[in-house]
Amino acid sequence: MANHTKKVCTLSYGCQMSERDAETLTAISTENGYERTDRPEDADLIIINTCCVRESAENKIIGKIGQLKSLKENKPTLKIAVAGCMVQQPGIVDKLRKKAPHVDIWTGTFDHHKFEELLRAAEEGKKAAAVSSDVSQTSEVVPMAEKGKLKANVNIMYGCDNYCAYCIVPYVRGRERSRPKEVILNEIRTLAENGCREVTLLGQNVNSYGKKDYYGYDFADLLKEVDKIDGLFRIRFTTSHPKDLSDKLIATVAEGEKICEHFHFPFQAGSNKILKAMNRKYTREYYLERVERILKEIPEARITTDIIVGFPGETEEDFEQTLDLVKTVHFSQAFTFMFSKRSGTVAASLPDQVPLEVKKYRLQRLIELQNDRSLAWRQKMLNKSYEILVEGPSKTNPEQLTGRTRGNEVVVFKGDPNLVGSLVSVKMVSANSWTLFGEKNS
Repeated sequence: MANHTKKVCTLSYGCQMSERDAETLTAISTENGYERTDRPEDADLIIINTCCVRESAENKIIGKIGQLKSLKENKPTLKIAVAGCMVQQPGIVDKLRKKAPHVDIWTGTFDHHKFEELLRAAEEGKKAAAVSSDVSQTSEVVPMAEKGKLKANVNIMYGCDNYCAYCIVPYVRGRERSRPKEVILNEIRTLAENGCREVTLLGQNVNSYGKKDYYGYDFADLLKEVDKIDGLFRIRFTTSHPKDLSDKLIATVAEGEKICEHFHFPFQAGSNKILKAMNRKYTREYYLERVERILKEIPEARITTDIIVGFPGETEEDFEQTLDLVKTVHFSQAFTFMFSKRSGTVAASLPDQVPLEVKKYRLQRLIELQNDRSLAWRQKMLNKSYEILVEGPSKTNPEQLTGRTRGNEVVVFKGDPNLVGSLVSVKMVSANSWTLFGEKNS
């Protein structure tokens, strides 16, 4: 009888940074004899990489951990690992261990270099945990490039120094630290050699890359170097903090061959009073000036954003200023959220918390406005052709293909599956608020 091949299934929650962490842990598992699977019921190891940015995400993850108990009862050899930002919060592991004794491994955001050791301990039947509080003791783990992987996220930095009042990231990912340029470039070269055609450079604030470390080069300089790497078709980056967006970076995007003309540029609130309370370190007027500069240098640029409604102290007048900013800037897409208390952040203890029903009502109004704006944006693209990087079959209609424009708009169209990984010209024929539908040009 053939030996059973162990399989690993990874479930990732949260941002692209979390996805990158999940990929790292999965890669460590594959280097230790596990084969990837998308089916938890087939797995010998299930990794849940967690998020704690919002309470709703935490509740969803805790529910998923609970659901895995029955899988473990049916397959006692199954190993379950819970990792990431939620685990990094002080005291959370002790609390969750009592709720989920079926979990074998607990590990935080600073301990990827210990995951192989934790995995071996779990395979020997031991419960294992590593949640370091001192980021200076961590050592970086770079996952092996997966052959044929079309798109990849690449960290250029870790952590954050901004301490926005609502955000838990600095507490669970540590202070800001940048990776050396050559380490990043070597990783991307290896990815391109293995078939990767699009990379997204990740940082909580990519615009401050290198400054704290006194590298003598900044994010714009790094982008120029990545733009020279053979094999890549496209380069993206996220997230850009408005206070650090330089003219030099805007010019670099304008001049770049592979750098996509897309800025994810969160403004979070349209009221200066709320921006100050959030500790965002810029004003509404400064944000609008930066948008104006982007569009002056790159008229075809796409700008997407993040918006929070219901921050403590937000009045109806403050919220109306957020709506007005959405009407002023034609965002191609916006990610909208209700304020969620995060224990340990400044905003959690601020007075004048906004009632839930008020937050829900404001969020609904914001979503309706932005959906109309997004639809109008996409309708302006109709009857025009755009270059699409074909990513694979459409999730909603596997008989069609999906891909994205350089501006990051999702496009669905009919085409040969052999086109996956290539650039094609597609004419847009219809749209909704989130998706364009097109026909491939012959």
